[in-house]
Amino acid sequence: MFRAEVIGSMLRPTYLKEARAAFEQGGLAARDLKRAEDRAVDQFIAMQEGAGVDVVSDGEMRRFLFMGPITETVEGIEPVEHDSAMPWSSPEGDVDWLPPAAVTSKLRKVRSMVTEEYSYARARARLPLKVTVPSPLVLYGLWSPRHSTGAYADPFAMFADAAEVGRSEIQELVSLGCECIQVDAPELATLVDPRIRDWAEAMGFAAERMLTEGIDLINGMVQGVSGVRLGIHLCRGNNAGMWMASGGYDYIAKALFERATAFDAFFLEYDDARSGSFEPLGGAPDDRQVVLGLVSTKTPALETPQELGARIDEAARFYPRDQLGLSTQCGFASVASGNPITEPDEERKLRLVADTAHAIWTA
Repeated sequence: MFRAEVIGSMLRPTYLKEARAAFEQGGLAARDLKRAEDRAVDQFIAMQEGAGVDVVSDGEMRRFLFMGPITETVEGIEPVEHDSAMPWSSPEGDVDWLPPAAVTSKLRKVRSMVTEEYSYARARARLPLKVTVPSPLVLYGLWSPRHSTGAYADPFAMFADAAEVGRSEIQELVSLGCECIQVDAPELATLVDPRIRDWAEAMGFAAERMLTEGIDLINGMVQGVSGVRLGIHLCRGNNAGMWMASGGYDYIAKALFERATAFDAFFLEYDDARSGSFEPLGGAPDDRQVVLGLVSTKTPALETPQELGARIDEAARFYPRDQLGLSTQCGFASVASGNPITEPDEERKLRLVADTAHAIWTA
């Protein structure tokens, strides 16, 4: 059981952003882009280890989106003009955001992303190494009634094909000896907000199906996997400082805890009032770990150890303290542009997670 956790993505350094832009414009060879990615992975593994966390990731430096192991490894997704915007929010107010692509034909896997990620990072990391794989349901943002229905009459058939891609990536990781695998399922937590539920219903994926058939698909991706620590991470959206939803876990907790039975740990966003109370944790299985995402990646403001300790005390009223852990609420760069903070902010946040967790659980 790890106490000081990372969620996955780290800010992409400027040299990597410049290298990727040059590659996309045809001005940089693939081998040189890979060298820039390698350099960034080395840099951010070392940063995490120096911050003192218990688990590290490769920072998702090889991905454009956190969804990369599905969206960047398949045929069937193309740039389109969407006819329905996704509802997002920012500190300035609500935002209608148009995804840049959609599923336009049957999904077919053409390569494995996690194989490269894990194989390279394994040789560099001195601590346990985590790799993240997206939930198949994150493709709800790439579903278009106009562009997708020719391939999939029902969006849940698309989710099922994406789940097969995700399971194959997880099997690759297991075969390579990966110790920690995390499935990122932000779409589940966005359903706590009636605004998002209404949008999902209008798009053809009712919340009730997402929380039954959908969670079963996610659980099936890891069902039967042994010898690996399996986690599922939920947040309410994390897109360059924006979010999708507000509301406590009450609406989804029963379905999550009763159906996501194959997971050892639940990584739950809890960095501000949008996340609600800790009371839903009372329904979590008593033989798992709950990792509290109390430290925000959306703002450079640094929480204090005292604030975090008080919140952990509050959570321990509903779930045993010795089965809790601490993390950031999400990654620092779910999209390559990253959240509105700096690399020094990022390191301070991770050091705070490590110092606070070790002070609380080793005292």
